[in-house]
Amino acid sequence: MIAMGKRHLAVCVLLLFAASARAADAPFVVTLPTVVDTMLKMGGVTAGDYVIDLGSGDGRIVIAAARQHGARGYGVELDPNLVNTARREAQRQGVADRVTFEAENLFNIDISKASVITMYIGESVNLRLRPALLKLKPGTRIVSHDFDLGNWPPDEKVTIPVPGKPYGPPRSDIMLWVVPADASGRWRWSMGEGTAPLEAQLEQTFQMLAGAVHAAGRGVPVQDARVRGEQVSFSVMLERGGRALRHEFKGRLSGDTIEGEVRAEGLQAPWRARRSARGKWHTDLAPAKFETPR
Repeated sequence: MIAMGKRHLAVCVLLLFAASARAADAPFVVTLPTVVDTMLKMGGVTAGDYVIDLGSGDGRIVIAAARQHGARGYGVELDPNLVNTARREAQRQGVADRVTFEAENLFNIDISKASVITMYIGESVNLRLRPALLKLKPGTRIVSHDFDLGNWPPDEKVTIPVPGKPYGPPRSDIMLWVVPADASGRWRWSMGEGTAPLEAQLEQTFQMLAGAVHAAGRGVPVQDARVRGEQVSFSVMLERGGRALRHEFKGRLSGDTIEGEVRAEGLQAPWRARRSARGKWHTDLAPAKFETPR
């Protein structure tokens, strides 16, 4: 037997890990309790949720969702040994009636019933999943540990210390996406009786909106425009009483209607907009380039 130095042994271990990582899109790595708790907190998991964990490993995320928050859950994992471990642990912790685990390829399952998706898988797998994630019901929360969704920016991101993490620096990025509704298109509304109608032309890239509100014959660019689930918000500088005032619009999108409120200089009023034409919603790898009408 050839003796190995510590440095040589460490290099061999790293190479072995790298080889296993190449052999599978998402090799199993244990998610530590602080990360599990943070993921469930960011996802806002409650007893009314159905959590699907993609690449569920030993089942700890789904089990914690059921035990700590009363949620129902489903875990999908390729390794049948890990699935059996998860089932035994669910039984031991008294949540086997609320969670199920299946040995299956995660691309073969129906995720449409999920209100929360959790993931700790590689970036390449995340990108392959992204089209299906974007088709989920608006408001569905997606929480990923360490790996993002390409140029789909998260709605929230936190970095937490994780002493004892089995690879890399002792910290983890936890990211949250809320599946957005399609708010693109041409919208019309009135600011009150006797006022000229306003029209907004909006384009959307993932949850971000850009475009302009047309008032008094000119286009005024929207600012801070976003869609979070079914909630639409943006602001725009509009003239009132001879002054340009910041108007903040917020509302819930349902079909071709947004209902909510508008606020300006401490005043607020109901706001209702109707969509007269659908627009462009960009969800590919190339983000849209917006040109604001002058």
